[in-house]
Amino acid sequence: MSDTQSSTSLWFYEERGERKGGASEQEMVELIRSGHLGYGSSVWMPGFNEWAKLEDTPLRQHLQQIPPPLTGSRVNNTLVWVLAFAPIIGYLMEWFIAGALNGSESAAARAMENGSYWYITLALNLLLSFFDEKRLQKAGHNTSRFRGWVWLVPVYLYQRAQNLQQNLAYFIVWLVCFALVLLA
Repeated sequence: MSDTQSSTSLWFYEERGERKGGASEQEMVELIRSGHLGYGSSVWMPGFNEWAKLEDTPLRQHLQQIPPPLTGSRVNNTLVWVLAFAPIIGYLMEWFIAGALNGSESAAARAMENGSYWYITLALNLLLSFFDEKRLQKAGHNTSRFRGWVWLVPVYLYQRAQNLQQNLAYFIVWLVCFALVLLA
């Protein structure tokens, strides 16, 4: 096989924002079988004008044994809606703990003014994001594109909405709740 022929059969794929490849078709099939690549994975090969979703390429035939991910409307979104209100829920939890630990209302208010319990809201947001991401994985979604963003909740919510092709409602609700807590 000439260099020209071998270079046209090489595939490239995106992994966590990085271009990987060139892989042969057989290597791509192994990546699909191992679950490393799946529905929604971005791939490219010479002759393509731009990156394409794996399921829109000739490699689609290798996905037939893998069920497609549940669509956005079929994914249980209860947890993400709790996450959307997490800034307010966390703030209320901070007040509850401040009251329980400080004995008086004025001491609790001072503790809240000093931001003594800020980590409670942070932990709540991170835990809910983490568990929501695990739920998406169970629904068949490849979350590797936005897994690292779990630590930055609004970015995670935005990426989640884009990945599931949902509107940005829970992202916007989180931003509004966060702003309200800052103004409190």
